[in-house]
Amino acid sequence: MEIYSPSVTVIYPAGVLNAESAYRFERQLVSAVSDSHAKELIVDMSRVESLDNAGLVSLMSALNAAKAQGKRLSVCSVPPAIRIVFELTQLDRIFTMVDQVPTAIAA
Repeated sequence: MEIYSPSVTVIYPAGVLNAESAYRFERQLVSAVSDSHAKELIVDMSRVESLDNAGLVSLMSALNAAKAQGKRLSVCSVPPAIRIVFELTQLDRIFTMVDQVPTAIAA
């Protein structure tokens, strides 16, 4: 996790986000949402190698937690193979998805 500015926190997950790692990932995301004073959280997916249903559920939990606290959560730098997962599940319609961190901040 990185504080980009007082109002923006960027989270950098890495590796494989699957059933084995999803619980820990979800706890980190939800903790970042609740502990951060930032009104905007950005999940930079550039270091994520693969994502399965459990990883998507973790992201959805964090999105719901953010919305409940009046915060915004978006994803950026999504690799093409992972973007397809978002599109197939139609979660690209639910998440704000942008190309890079600066673009996410400006959105």
